[in-house]
Amino acid sequence: MAEPAAPPLTLGTAGHIDHGKTALVAALTGVDTDRLPEERARGISIALGYARLELPSGRPLSVVDVPGHERFVRTMVAGATGIDMFLMTVAADDGVMPQTREHAAVLAGLGVRSGVVAVTKSDVLDPAPASEEAAGLLPDAPVVAVSARTGQGLDELRAALDGVAGELPGRAVSWEEAAEARLHVDRAFTIRGAGTVVTGTLWTGSIGRGDAVEILPPERRARVRGVEVHDRAVQRARAGQRVAVNLAGVEVREVARGDVVVGAGARLRPTHILDAELDLGERRHRLSDGGRVQVHHGTRESPARVAPLGGRFFQLRLEQPVVAAVGDRLIVRQIAPPDTLGGGVVLDPAARRHGPSRDVLARLERLSRGEADVEEPAPATGPKRAPGTADADGHDRPLSAAALALEQRLREAALEPPIEAELGAAAAELPVLRAAGRAVRVGRSLHFHPAAVTEAQRAVVAYIERNGAITIAQLRDELGTTRKFAQALLEHFDGEKVTRRAGDAHVLRRR
Repeated sequence: MAEPAAPPLTLGTAGHIDHGKTALVAALTGVDTDRLPEERARGISIALGYARLELPSGRPLSVVDVPGHERFVRTMVAGATGIDMFLMTVAADDGVMPQTREHAAVLAGLGVRSGVVAVTKSDVLDPAPASEEAAGLLPDAPVVAVSARTGQGLDELRAALDGVAGELPGRAVSWEEAAEARLHVDRAFTIRGAGTVVTGTLWTGSIGRGDAVEILPPERRARVRGVEVHDRAVQRARAGQRVAVNLAGVEVREVARGDVVVGAGARLRPTHILDAELDLGERRHRLSDGGRVQVHHGTRESPARVAPLGGRFFQLRLEQPVVAAVGDRLIVRQIAPPDTLGGGVVLDPAARRHGPSRDVLARLERLSRGEADVEEPAPATGPKRAPGTADADGHDRPLSAAALALEQRLREAALEPPIEAELGAAAAELPVLRAAGRAVRVGRSLHFHPAAVTEAQRAVVAYIERNGAITIAQLRDELGTTRKFAQALLEHFDGEKVTRRAGDAHVLRRR
């Protein structure tokens, strides 16, 4: 029996302007992604560019080349939202620059943690200082010194990309378990003799010739006349591929970047209100209740009002609709002056307008853990107060110094937190942290910081997707911890219905 084809993956470039992203893509693929006359005249990328890269293993990658100028961060985000791995460029003669850091923040916000750093222009200057800086910014990414002009390091770069790609599960599901097709449109144009064509990265499901589709949010119906993957006609494209779709029954003026092509009858609908879990770090103080931000989801961006719900949970009230699903990543940016604040995950893509309350926090915490939504949020009027998280008006109230100190202790302990008996009087703050979404009970006497639980869950899911199952010993080795903590985490994930026991191992629970 033939080995199944590796799942399709999309690679996105990132990096400061003039750090050689487009030249490097051309050296790797033979394709100049600067297709616009203005780009060639000015010598900078303005729009998204696309190419196909074949790795040494024979595995193809779809490449999205993004602009590096600070004026085009919005375009960069639109290109990055559909990628599985990154190729960050840092020039040897510049080192890490402002857009290097902002692009890294965008990648982190989108949950894109796998990739390679290419230190470009290594024929011009010693790449060692820039390599050291890059390693500090993206410590988990291999760093390769290259020169697009001389070809130095290109083979090593291809090998590094191949290694990273080999560890990724991809977006595609099996044909028998086809999810709803969802293509976020980044370009729409007309080809003489063919009609309307849209392009984008297929996020989920598959799309093929003859399929009936719908374009959201304008809710236009169409039929797929043909599908291409990197200029090659195919009967059906899979999630994770860059695709061009020829649509019959819709005019080019009726579809635009930011729209979404879904299968006819799909459950996805446009929405103006999202409940989300955001990771804003030190930038959280820039978000005020009712403050206005720019939300990027898929290839669409929309101004939105922010309603803090407590802890890391927020409601985003959008001025333009998005077509979102549970688990989608999004980016939140400051409008003026423009800056990336952070990113997060959609917990409820069809939320109704509500304020903070103890019940809302409990519900969002459950959704964050991947549990089924079994109840509606509490009414916005008369919210109940979660101790240490909200005042009588429903606004965030700072946690006590003792609670913050305990949270920091759990954060620093990572995957090996102290048991309750070791916490002494500080253990009294655990209910406060749980209510604020800053601690997760794992077993009877262990509390982990949510970031550690999320990290462990991602490791478990990725390991099982690669190997089919995981044992306590394998998770212990994967996380570099002890059997006690690995066992507690696996039992927790069983209880949360992420995994289930299968003999001595654990497998993913289909939901």
